Amino acid sequence: MRHHDILQTLLVSTHRLGRMAARSTGNPTWSATWAALSVLETEGPHRIGELAAAVRVSQPGMTKIVQNLVVDEWVLRIADADDSRAWSIAIAPKGAAALQQWRETIAAAIAPAFEDLSPDDWRALERAARVLSSRIERAEVAA
Repeated sequence: MRHHDILQTLLVSTHRLGRMAARSTGNPTWSATWAALSVLETEGPHRIGELAAAVRVSQPGMTKIVQNLVVDEWVLRIADADDSRAWSIAIAPKGAAALQQWRETIAAAIAPAFEDLSPDDWRALERAARVLSSRIERAEVAA
């Protein structure tokens, strides 16, 4: 298999895996909500427009998501030091806990599909996870 094909297969498979996991939980929370929390957790505070772009939703859509997250106390609005008219959005401890619980829930939801893997297959997945993580971090630093 060519490198390009391997990367394409990984990308398609991870998207399918994420959708499968989310569907199997029955959780009604929008995937964009979890994506927004994940971006805030890994990248730190963002303005609404930046967060919308990172999650790939419209700015009005992100505004609605953030309003709900503020009500749930999962994010905090922080006055922007550079522009007194603007706000940055940061993940709150309650949001970080909810995100971690969501990740545990979806991992548990997909676990049955992987229960018959051999130790060699688990080592291969562990190595692939480390490689993906390191490459993503490296690409984000370079960007």
